[in-house]
Amino acid sequence: MSRKRLTQVFPFLLPLRKWQRKKYFYFKMKFDGNRYAKKTSEKLLPNTVFETSSLMLNENSGFDMKYQINKVHNLKLAAKTINKVIIEPKETFSFWQLVRWADQHEKYKDGLNLVNGKIVGSYGGGLCQLSNMLFWLFLHTPLTIVERHGHAVESFPSTTEDLPCGTDATINEGWLDLKIRNETDNTFQIEVSFDERFMYGRILSQNPVNTEYTVFNSAVSYIKQDGRLFQIAHVCRAEKDKKSDIQVSKELYINRCEIGYELPDNTKYEERGV
Repeated sequence: MSRKRLTQVFPFLLPLRKWQRKKYFYFKMKFDGNRYAKKTSEKLLPNTVFETSSLMLNENSGFDMKYQINKVHNLKLAAKTINKVIIEPKETFSFWQLVRWADQHEKYKDGLNLVNGKIVGSYGGGLCQLSNMLFWLFLHTPLTIVERHGHAVESFPSTTEDLPCGTDATINEGWLDLKIRNETDNTFQIEVSFDERFMYGRILSQNPVNTEYTVFNSAVSYIKQDGRLFQIAHVCRAEKDKKSDIQVSKELYINRCEIGYELPDNTKYEERGV
């Protein structure tokens, strides 16, 4: 029998545990030697490095659409704290350093979150769509990935099925962050905007970026183990010098994710023992 956590035996301790964890989470950041990006500028930097969009309402979630509508509300609140932020040389971008107080004046609504292995409506749910989009933007820049966590379980099809597998970035305040460091001599800026259907993201820069980035999967496979289906995705990036046309490719990481929805019948997978 597996050991139970203290909060599983005494559920009433969970709020205290979360509070303690968040306090420690931000306390560590004060002394980790990073200079965190916090400054914003209404004046946008002149060069567009990369831009993308993300459909906000997911009709394929299988859950009440009220949670999707609530998610849009949450995304807009969180995005206000990130929009137009400047990332100067030697600065580190942290999702939670910026989003920490996003609900200070207007509260989040219940969106969908994975809690104890189940998808449920919970306060502030759905913010990972913003972290997903930001990570996809960052992958197309010379910024250095410091911390990124993939979803342990993909519970329903994404609204961005055209993106390479394994390019998501989940966040969980007190536990999981998205961090990027600017180790270049260029200055970057994030812009996030919305219309009725889409969330839009852009990375801007002070000086032109002379490298073109293409992110792709070199391989995607599936394994079935103990009745659970897992996706293994090799995430790679090609970097092309715009002046010389010289291109190099490298593998960034291998992403493993459980698939919690039905894949097409012709999907091939390898059976493995426990």
